[in-house]
Amino acid sequence: MPRRVLEGKVVSNKCDKTVTVLVERKVRDPLYGKIIRRSAKYAAHDEQNAWKVGDLVSIEECRPLSKSKTWRVIGGKSMGESQMKTVDDADQKRASVKKSKKEE
Repeated sequence: MPRRVLEGKVVSNKCDKTVTVLVERKVRDPLYGKIIRRSAKYAAHDEQNAWKVGDLVSIEECRPLSKSKTWRVIGGKSMGESQMKTVDDADQKRASVKKSKKEE
C-alpha cells in the first residue's frame, strides 16, 4: 500500500524534532454544492529542526514514532521570516510613515 503524501504549512515548531503542519483541503457540500475548506493538523518528524513557522512542507505517512507522530517531513519550500507578513509588521510600517510626515 503506498504511503500518503500531504502538503501544508508549518504552524508550530516549539517541540524538539517535531513540527505541526496545517493541511487544508477543499470539499463540496453534499446538499448545497458550496465549496468548503476543511483543515487538519498533523505532528510531523523533523530530524534536523530545519523547518520554521510559515514554511510550506510535504509530509509522508510513516510508522508511529511517538504517541502522536505518524508523519515525517520529506521536503518543502522555506518561506523565511522576511517573506511572512504579520499584523505587527503592518502596524510598525504605518507608525514609521506617520512619524516621517510629522517631522516635515
